[in-house]
Amino acid sequence: MPPSRRRLRPGTRRRQATIALLLFCANVQAGTTQDLASIARRLLGAGQGVYVETSDGTVLLAQAAAKAVHPASVSKIPTTLALLRRLGPNYRFVTTIATTGPLLDGAVQGDLLFKGGGDPYFVDENALLIGARLRALGVVRVAGTLRLTGTLMFDWQDEATSARLRAVLAGAAPTAAWLDVRSAWPDLAGADGARAPALRFDDMNFDSAVATAQPLLIHRSQPLLPLVKALNDYSNNIFKPLADAAGGAAAVQEIARAAVPEAMRAEIILGDGAGTDARNRLSPRSVVKLMRALEQELLLSGHTLVDILPVAGVDEGTLRARLNAAADSGRVVGKTGTFGDYGASALTGAIRTSDRGTVYFAILNHGVPVATARRRQDAFVHALLANLQSLTWAYVRDDRPAVARAEVVRVDAASTAMQSVH
Repeated sequence: MPPSRRRLRPGTRRRQATIALLLFCANVQAGTTQDLASIARRLLGAGQGVYVETSDGTVLLAQAAAKAVHPASVSKIPTTLALLRRLGPNYRFVTTIATTGPLLDGAVQGDLLFKGGGDPYFVDENALLIGARLRALGVVRVAGTLRLTGTLMFDWQDEATSARLRAVLAGAAPTAAWLDVRSAWPDLAGADGARAPALRFDDMNFDSAVATAQPLLIHRSQPLLPLVKALNDYSNNIFKPLADAAGGAAAVQEIARAAVPEAMRAEIILGDGAGTDARNRLSPRSVVKLMRALEQELLLSGHTLVDILPVAGVDEGTLRARLNAAADSGRVVGKTGTFGDYGASALTGAIRTSDRGTVYFAILNHGVPVATARRRQDAFVHALLANLQSLTWAYVRDDRPAVARAEVVRVDAASTAMQSVH
């Protein structure tokens, strides 16, 4: 009987079909990996670092993956990880508002005192919220002046903080800021007015010690998770002092190195937590491992990467106008990095897929003009998406003003220890 007419034993066809399918899948995977390598060389350049890995650890692409270069603001990934580990996702920075004298007939008979607790997101809206809460307590005038203590940065700056904060409390805030406060807190005193309630400062000289101050209000920042997400969305370099809350750059580096395999630890060097220090170095493969460590840290509290990093084409900020075509938008969550002075441009991210779990990538360009690097990065990620059965991230943007997530509560001065404000 000719070979083509031979009868097969039971189950043989099924085994042959299974083997054929496995061989086909292996060839597709090998072909995809080979294609990515050629795509990377063509779009990014042979010497540019890129690393792609699936959730099961399969390496789809490794090009100059162990070469540590300046990562620019991708340095914020290890800082984000360290902040979550040290503080937790629900941590709130506290600012205490106190007076050095009693309140009589709407006037504080002394100075108004703000004790900062390192809140990196203390801006006009937060000051206006405090001012409105003071008005609700009957405070219209401060006989003395405004005094600051502790760690207090206002509107992203630590220079002339007292004068700028005082001006806002006295009514010099932008109208848009007050409108945001009104929309977030419609129950506020004066919330029906077009202008924020203003405090008057008489600048009388009071020789009152800070230790005698009586707390009136506690301002709690929005929780750490949305706070850091907002900073990552815009890649705000307030991360540099914010790293102090995680113990400083050295502590961030220690946490980051402990989160990656031993062979990669020397590829992580952090002189600061924002990406502005010339000493900073990361390799593409170490960045991917840090992204995965960050994801695991988030899962402990029931969160995902979209809760702390921007989603391309969706969130306002550095990724709003990138990877925003219909086929790409909402499919990449990640972090950009740009520092032209150091010739650094980077993009790292994660992609959900239906067949390979989450796919993580890191592209660290060096010596390429920023605009060119960004075009090449986006072209490569677009090609990567085309090679994967990608899915959109389950994510809805929170469009509320940040001040809606802050809190201002009254303090019972009689039961509060004085040391809480000095």
